[in-house]
Amino acid sequence: MQQFQTRRGLLAWTRNFVAGGLAGAASLRAAPPPEPGMDEGEDYYDKLGVTKFINAAGTYTILTASIMPPPVQAAVARAAKHPVRLIELQTKAGEYLAKRLRCEGAMVTAGAASALTLGTAACMTVANQCKPHDMPTNVAGLKNEVIVQKAHRYDYDHALSNCGIRFVEVETMADYEAAFRDRTVMAHFFNAAERGQISREDWIRVAHKHGVPCFNDAAADVPPISNLWNYTQMGFDLVTFSGGKGIRGPQNAGLLLGRKDLIEAAAANNNPFDDCVGRGMKVAKEQIVGMVAAVDWFVGQSEDAMQAEFQQRAKRIAAHLKDVPTLESRIVVPPVANQVPHLLLRYDQQRLKIAA
Repeated sequence: MQQFQTRRGLLAWTRNFVAGGLAGAASLRAAPPPEPGMDEGEDYYDKLGVTKFINAAGTYTILTASIMPPPVQAAVARAAKHPVRLIELQTKAGEYLAKRLRCEGAMVTAGAASALTLGTAACMTVANQCKPHDMPTNVAGLKNEVIVQKAHRYDYDHALSNCGIRFVEVETMADYEAAFRDRTVMAHFFNAAERGQISREDWIRVAHKHGVPCFNDAAADVPPISNLWNYTQMGFDLVTFSGGKGIRGPQNAGLLLGRKDLIEAAAANNNPFDDCVGRGMKVAKEQIVGMVAAVDWFVGQSEDAMQAEFQQRAKRIAAHLKDVPTLESRIVVPPVANQVPHLLLRYDQQRLKIAA
């Protein structure tokens, strides 16, 4: 693994791998040489004095999430070389992703939090037949209530509140049935919530009985790969995923999937349109292409092979630490979010005199 310690080594390995794969194809033209300076650029982390580290914690935003695999990095670099029309790129990328992910509509967003805002704006727009300009300040008299289980309130509520909505909390099925009224625009579900009395299936069934769309925040909930279509096929009208976590796309990208009319309404509330809540949520051409490339890469992986590799990583660390006094290790897999093997380490801090 030593050759991957630097970006230069990674790019060199990628070129060698591709070259090796094409060596037997005599009918193909030789690949052009890399552009001068392609892998000779300065290391700006070093130049800026930013510390690089091995991420043993997970795909957290504050730790800059995942590392893009070589084909995704290559797609991003290639996309940077040519101007295109942003709306055309978003539209064509959405059409491609919708077919790939077995849903009616799709769009690349500026992360999952952006998708929460744009999806909520879409539900507001469709329910009220209003202009994007009206959110969040001109909502007096508009339908703007979002039903949510009390146990599903979380730090990302603000992404929905940006649209001027009002939360209506419920706990029981009776609460839920009674919460729908003429001002209800959406029923919101946090996929990884550890508590809550109402299941996904019941959440969808009751909302649809009242003609209200359901939004599922599944930001960190791949793998498994099949979750990319499981929730839309279950009946959720909108679903969001983070692009920079398990999918390993650009960190500042995400997916909004679901009903075609709602995706179109979300696009109307998004950059590059000026007078809308999503104007600052710009997704550059590089991130759109990178997200599409990441989905292509991700759905082409073997679920079993990925899980086996994750298990081996955890076991390798545990094996190196097994002789540390008082240390106990255990591999666990969370039931929903970040559903990959996690290595839990416990030891007696008083005996070892080492803080966590």
